[in-house]
Amino acid sequence: MLLLDDDVMSTVKEVNARLQDIASQIKQLDLRKKSGRKSRNVRGVISSAVRRGRGGRDPGPTIYSHPGLAFLRMKIFSKSEMIRATKNFDRSRCLSQGGFVSVYKGVLHDNIQVAVKTYRRADKIRITERELLRIISQVNHKNVVKILGLCLETEVPLLVYEFASNGTLLDHIRCESSQVLKTWKTCLRIAAETASALDYLHSLASPPIIHGDVKSANILLNDNYTAKVADFESSVLISSDAETAMSTILIGTSGYLDPVCINTGKLTKKSDVYSFGVVLAELLTGKKPGSCMTLASNKKISMVPYFLNSIKNNGLRQILNFHVADESEMKEIEIVAELASKCLRIRGTERPTMKQVSEELDRLRRLHENFWAQKKNKETEHLLGESSSYATAVIAQPDAQTVVSIDIENYYGT
Repeated sequence: MLLLDDDVMSTVKEVNARLQDIASQIKQLDLRKKSGRKSRNVRGVISSAVRRGRGGRDPGPTIYSHPGLAFLRMKIFSKSEMIRATKNFDRSRCLSQGGFVSVYKGVLHDNIQVAVKTYRRADKIRITERELLRIISQVNHKNVVKILGLCLETEVPLLVYEFASNGTLLDHIRCESSQVLKTWKTCLRIAAETASALDYLHSLASPPIIHGDVKSANILLNDNYTAKVADFESSVLISSDAETAMSTILIGTSGYLDPVCINTGKLTKKSDVYSFGVVLAELLTGKKPGSCMTLASNKKISMVPYFLNSIKNNGLRQILNFHVADESEMKEIEIVAELASKCLRIRGTERPTMKQVSEELDRLRRLHENFWAQKKNKETEHLLGESSSYATAVIAQPDAQTVVSIDIENYYGT
C-alpha cells in the first residue's frame, strides 16, 4: 500500500472535495452501458470540470492550488492541446520509441517546445495515477528532467516534459562528428551531473526512487549541454526503510542491466549503480555496451569486459574516446575508470553507493576546475610580467631599442 505524506494527502483531500462538487454530473453520465470507455469519459469530465472551475480559461499554471505543489508549475493539458502540439502525434515528431512507450516533440500555443510521452499498452503500466502524483510532488532537482504537466483525457495519462534541444548522451556517443564528448572536462561534468541526479533519487527523494533503466539514452542534454536524467516516472517506488523491490516486469535495457537483477528479479539501488558504471565506460571509450571488441588474442568480447580488461592490463589510454590534455587529466581519468570498475562489480554488495560515486565525481570535478583556473591565472600573470619587463627595458634603455631597429633594417638590406 502506498502511503502519502501530509502535504500530498492534504492535496488529495482538496481534490476529493472538488470532485464531490461534480459527482452529480458524473452520475448523470450513462457510463455503465459504455464500460469500455468509462475511464476515459470520467477523466474527460473531471478535466473539463477543473477547467470550468477556472472560468473556462486555458489550464492554469498549477494542477492544484496546494502551496506545496505550486513551485512545480504543473499544468493539466487537454487532449486537443496535445494533438495540436504534436500534429496529431505525427511520425515526423517522434523523438524515440520503445516497447510500449513513445516520445513526441510538441510545440505549445506559446511556442514553447515540449516532449510528450505516450503509453500504448495500459496493461504494462506499473504505476497508478496516485503514484504518479506522488513522484511529481517530490522530484525537484536541476539534473532531473522536469515534468511540466499531464493530460488526463486518455486511457493512460500523457506526460509533458521540458524539451532537451541537444538530444541524448547516446546521440553524441553514436555521432562521430559530434565534438561534445571530445574533451575530458565535458565528460567529467556530464558524469558528475548524472551521478548527482541518481544520488538525489536514491537518498533525498521520499520514499527513495530506484530508476531501473539508467542508460545514455535516458540522459538528456539541454541548450547548455547540462545533463538531465529522464524516464524516472517509470521507476520503482520503495519505502524509506527498504533497499530492494521486486519487479514483475524486468525493466531496463540489454547491456546496462545488473546481472544480479537478471538472476534474481530483485531491483536494488545497486542496480542503478551498475548501470551507471556502464554509462561511465561509454563516456570514456565512446563505445556502446553492445559493441563487439577484439582482444589481442583475437577473442571477441562485449564493451564492458573489454573496458575492464584494458584497465587491468594498463591499456586504458589506448581505448579513450578523446584527447588527453596532460598527465594531470590522465590521473583523473584513471580514478574515474577505477570508480567505474567498482560500479561494475558482479556482487551488488561490493559496489559503492550512488552517494559515494557522486561525491567522488564532484570532488574530481572541483579539483579539475580549480587546477585549470590556477594554471590560467599563472599563465596570465606570466604574460603580464613579460609585458611589464619589456616596457621597463624600453624605458630604461632607449638607445638599445634604436640599435636593435638599425640592426634589423641592415639585415633585410633596407
